[in-house]
Amino acid sequence: MRLFIGVELPDDLKRRAAAAAARVRERIGRAAPESRVRWVEPANLHITIWFLGEVPEPKVEVLVASLKEPLEARSFTLRVAGAGAFPQSGPPRAIWLGLAAGVEGLCAVHDQLKHRLAPLGFEPEKRPFSPHLTIARVKDVRSPDAAAMRRMLREADDPVGECEIRSATLLVSRPTPTGSHYEALLSIPLGLS
Repeated sequence: MRLFIGVELPDDLKRRAAAAAARVRERIGRAAPESRVRWVEPANLHITIWFLGEVPEPKVEVLVASLKEPLEARSFTLRVAGAGAFPQSGPPRAIWLGLAAGVEGLCAVHDQLKHRLAPLGFEPEKRPFSPHLTIARVKDVRSPDAAAMRRMLREADDPVGECEIRSATLLVSRPTPTGSHYEALLSIPLGLS
């Protein structure tokens, strides 16, 4: 099973994020009309905390057992605002909405997960954890369009909305002909008040 741990957004914030993504999509259409971009379906909007990859069935049971207890992290407010792209320079490969609040809370959850996942053989990525809300993947962009796209993203500082985060979720990613479908396997509560 292809698994990851993330933060699911409540429907209201998901709708607002989808509307913000639509505005970014329109602006990119004007700023970089020759670019090829695949947009994330609104139902799939989430924040990835830890990508686990393909996990064999027997290991999934062990993983679920290790994640059942609440994490020693506090609930927190997540505020979505602004936009940007990864990597920081060169042609963009991922377009995201930023976080004006909640980064520390997400980092605390990520750190707590290290203690549970490392003994099971799940190592964190080599690059530093940088929480964001991915809204698109850039498949192809010409150099002048890439610069225009980055300029446009710097100007897209619209506030999107906020919500309270009280849990993380273990999700399975199932490929379909129209893109991935995510299914929650386990809610992992944040246990500190």
